Amino acid sequence: MKIKVKEKFNWPVTILLILGLITVIFPLYMAVVIAFKQPSEMTNSITGILSLPKSWSLANFSEAMRVTDFWHSLLNSILITVVTVVLSILIHSLLGYAIGRNKGKSKFYNFAYLYVVSGMFVPFAILMMPLVKQTAQMGIANVVGVIILYVVFYMPMNLLLYAGYLKNIPVALEEAAWVDGASTWTTYWKIIFPIMSPMHATVAVLTALGTWNDVMTPLVIMSGSGMNTLPLAQLTFQTQFGTNYNLAFASYLLALLPILIFYLFCQKQILNGVVNGAVK
Repeated sequence: MKIKVKEKFNWPVTILLILGLITVIFPLYMAVVIAFKQPSEMTNSITGILSLPKSWSLANFSEAMRVTDFWHSLLNSILITVVTVVLSILIHSLLGYAIGRNKGKSKFYNFAYLYVVSGMFVPFAILMMPLVKQTAQMGIANVVGVIILYVVFYMPMNLLLYAGYLKNIPVALEEAAWVDGASTWTTYWKIIFPIMSPMHATVAVLTALGTWNDVMTPLVIMSGSGMNTLPLAQLTFQTQFGTNYNLAFASYLLALLPILIFYLFCQKQILNGVVNGAVK
């Protein structure tokens, strides 16, 4: 005889989930609706703002692309994001391997781990002015300087992830390679690096999201270089057409699409990497 267990409905959690869903969907709905409207359809009333457009037109998107020099800004963002992600995976995984395998054996590596990870708690506002002066003096107040800063900024978080993930990789694999005559360098690139593929994907997505959406670093570092990333293009657009919300929201949606597509393809890897890299 089967005993039926009555499941309780968790109303508080359900209500919180519904409220969270509304806070996400409502701004997105407004962005889409306003982006497809004409300025003449915008009124001061709430119903005028929230109502659907009378005719769905892509005119706002084409105009926003022209005003913000969309393709050049897009290429700059892609360049910065891709190079930052590749360098982060190569450098941070190597650092995570060196520190993660030795931080339990040496006080130096323990200190190095805590020192690097503590960088997560330093606000960018404190570093902003010194970095502007330093990059200008070194002649890297450009795309190169922004990429270097991103690699440094995301090092604490990525080191934490890689060091945690290494706990799931048995040391016996490396010992077997050493017995066969492989060096530490060969062991890392031929055995450890491929095994950490889920964490590479996690680091790639998290780093790409942060780099793509960042405004302050390119704003303060590349302000005189004449180059714009997509977030910077949005700022320029707002100052020039501050009252035309139709073009502004159309521009926001255009900037959102590339990274949203990238995230949708890689979201499973984020979950797998974070769960597997959790400290046991």
